[in-house]
Amino acid sequence: MRLLKSQIDRKDGSGFAILLPEEPEDMWHAYNLIQPSDSLRARAMRRVTKTSDAGSTASQRIALDLTIQVTSTEFDISSGQLHVAGKVSSENEHVKLGSHHTLDLELNRKFTLEKGDGWDSVALDMLKEACDTEKRVELWAVVMGEGLANICLITEHQTILRQRVEVAVPRKRRGDASNHDKGMDKYFSTVLSTLLRHMDISNISTLPSKDGQPAKTVPLLLASPGFVATAFLAFIKAEATRTTNKPLLTLLPSIILSHSSSPHVHSLAEVLASQAITTKLSDTKYARETALMDKFLALMRQDDARAWYGPREVERAVARGAVGRGGGVLLISNALFRANSVAERRRWVGLVDRVKGEEGGEVRVLSSLHESGKRLEGLGNVAAILTYPVEDLDESDGEEEANGIDAGDGEMII
Repeated sequence: MRLLKSQIDRKDGSGFAILLPEEPEDMWHAYNLIQPSDSLRARAMRRVTKTSDAGSTASQRIALDLTIQVTSTEFDISSGQLHVAGKVSSENEHVKLGSHHTLDLELNRKFTLEKGDGWDSVALDMLKEACDTEKRVELWAVVMGEGLANICLITEHQTILRQRVEVAVPRKRRGDASNHDKGMDKYFSTVLSTLLRHMDISNISTLPSKDGQPAKTVPLLLASPGFVATAFLAFIKAEATRTTNKPLLTLLPSIILSHSSSPHVHSLAEVLASQAITTKLSDTKYARETALMDKFLALMRQDDARAWYGPREVERAVARGAVGRGGGVLLISNALFRANSVAERRRWVGLVDRVKGEEGGEVRVLSSLHESGKRLEGLGNVAAILTYPVEDLDESDGEEEANGIDAGDGEMII
């Protein structure tokens, strides 16, 4: 995402940002940034009907700049399309004030965003992250079996199925495996050509360097039941040597093999959660968040009162200063910041600000489109690893309720 212009007052959160989405990942960032009650201005196509003096009517589609007050957003992850609905909030000669319209945000088409309730700390962090050009692709993955392969792109915020490849492979017959072997070669060739078309290894992205070390090539993960992934890697090596394809030869050291329970996309979560893979991918944001969720669940199993989940329990832990320096971590889903209620969004922004500021703890905003975020969703979208054990956060406490920490039904009292 390119930031073309911004005028944001950090004191009161007023102002606007003009943004230009340049790749599909940017549409996910835009989806998280744009919230109900925000003001959005973008180019739109609108059908306009005109009536002549003689009473005849004629309609035509024209391009015009529209400003709407957002009421809802819809993001299609497979196509990367973002539809933003709202009411027209700025006068236009072709469109009535207050009429409903849906803006379809597209790549390489700028839009202007002004926050309805101001640019808070979480929105500013999202804006900064969206415009960080170094953070892009984290991992390519192929989950495969005999005749079926799912090519996936894993970014910092989502897992995208790029293409599903299916090739009929004859069964291996006793005493005659030639047809089966020819079918597998054809299948491997199709998967490799499809993968290279999507990866564009001649201009492949790299992970940002750390501590002065050279940047790393984006890893490629091959996973399958049995030995299909191993055979595919052997095929890739043979093709790279036969064709003297330098980009493909450069890619070979970054290929990681793993076992999966099935050739389907859902088994990718199981593969990425394994200790062997998280160790090899320790530099990626996905792996770090997966490791934190694993740590949280391990603490829950130990039942030592250092792992708590759910809005009421986590808010109580933060209020007691237990999510602070020395190991405290707040895990919160980005889905909470897309709530329709302004008060609800402010509730979670306030919680994040308190942990970061007053308590000095770590905050991790997990993507709802990653497996770690989906696991967190099952825990109420918010959890915490405490600096020290705190007992009975799930029990009613009259003194805390009297102080306005919790109402007992998960809502804050102001």
